[in-house]
Amino acid sequence: MHRAERAVIMAAGVGDRLKPLTDNIPKPLLRVGGTPMIETMIQGFLHNGICEIYIVVGHLKEYFEYLSTKYKNVHLLENQNYAVHNNISSLYVARNFLECAVICDGDQILHNPRILHPFFEYSGYASLWVDEVHGEWLQQVDDDGFVIDCNRLGGKAGWQLFSVSFWTAADGARLKRHLEELYPRHNQCYWDDIPMFIKNREYRLKIRPIQNGDITEVDTLHEYEIAANKYEEGQK
Repeated sequence: MHRAERAVIMAAGVGDRLKPLTDNIPKPLLRVGGTPMIETMIQGFLHNGICEIYIVVGHLKEYFEYLSTKYKNVHLLENQNYAVHNNISSLYVARNFLECAVICDGDQILHNPRILHPFFEYSGYASLWVDEVHGEWLQQVDDDGFVIDCNRLGGKAGWQLFSVSFWTAADGARLKRHLEELYPRHNQCYWDDIPMFIKNREYRLKIRPIQNGDITEVDTLHEYEIAANKYEEGQK
């Protein structure tokens, strides 16, 4: 059994699909129910005893500075290439902190802190079983839950990949080596392309099942409005 000792939160992007809201505030700091989305993740990690937290910042980076004062052991790492390279550049900045780590995006709303419990057997992504057709990354697994295929274009009936992933010491070291090998030459790919596609034969990933409603990913202005409205309705 492995234990997550640290977390890396990706929060450098511009958030183009949430403009104009993100013109003056970073996307992960948008509030739902009065709490910035990124703080729901931070509080979830702390609740589970994962107290060493690294946040990769870029767009409007100064807005995140309060977090390192508000929360003990929160450290900011700057990605200077966030505007021209894909998120592989952000994980490259955090490459020294990937062993026994949880990697996640900051533009998510955590509803169930239990999905961040620190103990795990194999590296892999939080994954939700879906029957309907959709366009998110969709994994197929064997009878033991090990990933045997992933379709970045989505599909029907499979395990939807969420951007919360757990990495053993060995796989974290392997991921660091692959980042240093591939970046900056491959600067327009997602970092997830490394274990899922580019170097998939060197990883043995197992899904970490979650339930519908455990976490909300916010990719668009419409999704943000839905999340905010659901919270408001829940308070009535």
